[in-house]
Amino acid sequence: MISLPQKDEYNAFYQTYISQIEGQNPIERLKKQKTEFTDLLKAITEEQSNSAYAEGKWTIKEVLNHINDIERIFTFRALTIARGDEQPLPGMDHNLYQVSAKNPKRLFSSYLEEFEAIRTASMFLFDNMDEETSMRWGTASDNKVTVRALLAMTIGHAAHHLQILKERYL
Repeated sequence: MISLPQKDEYNAFYQTYISQIEGQNPIERLKKQKTEFTDLLKAITEEQSNSAYAEGKWTIKEVLNHINDIERIFTFRALTIARGDEQPLPGMDHNLYQVSAKNPKRLFSSYLEEFEAIRTASMFLFDNMDEETSMRWGTASDNKVTVRALLAMTIGHAAHHLQILKERYL
């Protein structure tokens, strides 16, 4: 089993995300969250997915695209560090990624299918990892981080946006 990280295993910025899963088994939470997302988002129509809660805010479709991008990045970082690669990993600009991902013809259902595929891959990555490997250190965005912190950040980031979707969009 992989434990939750200690606060010195990640940049303090991510505490907002990680605090959302305190006291939980991260692997079980990763799996449960996949069902929570799909159950909630399958009821959203294409028209609804193109709506934002305020002017200048992302649409539901864009929020899900962001979640997908970040999960890919966090799990790539986790894989890289878990495999012993010691190269510092670059940061990313989530706004630039969002602007570059514009695809007005893409259906919301494809974003949801993509989330399910990415999450399934994430589950395989972490489910087959031991505690020792999860405690390996690397550098990402100029900050020291452990693999298990990246797991917690993945879950917490998605939980954060799921809460925003529930409170502001649905």
